[in-house]
Amino acid sequence: MDIDQLEELFVKSGGEFLCPISRFKEKLSKIKAFVFDWDGVFNAGIKGKNVSSTFAEPDAMALNMVRFGYSLVNGQIPITGIITGMRNDSALIFAEREHLHVVYQAYKNKYDALMEMCKQFQLAPDEVAYCFDDILDIPICQHAGLRLMVRRNGSPLLENYMKKNGLVDYLTANQGTQYAVREAVELLLGTYGVYDQVVDLRVKFEGRYERYFIERNQLPLEVNTWGKHDANESRIENKG
Repeated sequence: MDIDQLEELFVKSGGEFLCPISRFKEKLSKIKAFVFDWDGVFNAGIKGKNVSSTFAEPDAMALNMVRFGYSLVNGQIPITGIITGMRNDSALIFAEREHLHVVYQAYKNKYDALMEMCKQFQLAPDEVAYCFDDILDIPICQHAGLRLMVRRNGSPLLENYMKKNGLVDYLTANQGTQYAVREAVELLLGTYGVYDQVVDLRVKFEGRYERYFIERNQLPLEVNTWGKHDANESRIENKG
């Protein structure tokens, strides 16, 4: 599928490109890290007493596939993490299970988390792709190289604000409860031009995918909580 056909497919599905697909592809070519907000992106962001937000397997598969796809294109696993304004056990369980590189939690100013991540992994802000949904994410959107906004039907003025101020490159057709992460990732893989290859190699579960999977599963997860600087408190070693 060529890039114009890809754009047509996602637009017909209800997605919205806020930059030309050629520019989107150019931005993606510079990306070295994929970062995700949690609440409202992987779920509806619903909270309550003793209630922890959830995640869905199609979105978990998406993160695994985009990391594998990136490794096919660039020869290494991309830095992958979560930046969230809250502490959330489900986000930590997900990140540990999926062998992400890092979680930054309880950051009310998410720009601080972005800067810490860039310093920690020797990244420039425009080498980060960010998937997000709300106002707290704007400080990252002002600096990130690729911005993928998860649609929420209840926020038409926020969508307008993000578009008007040039803070979003793609607006998903789906909301957080409808596998928006999966949609965003399939767009990334399609733009890389490796979607079919990624699926075929995952099905075979041998060779390049098997090598990637072994390497991925050896990655340690680091959890950074705002206000805590003791590495012994904040690190989870992932041995799965």
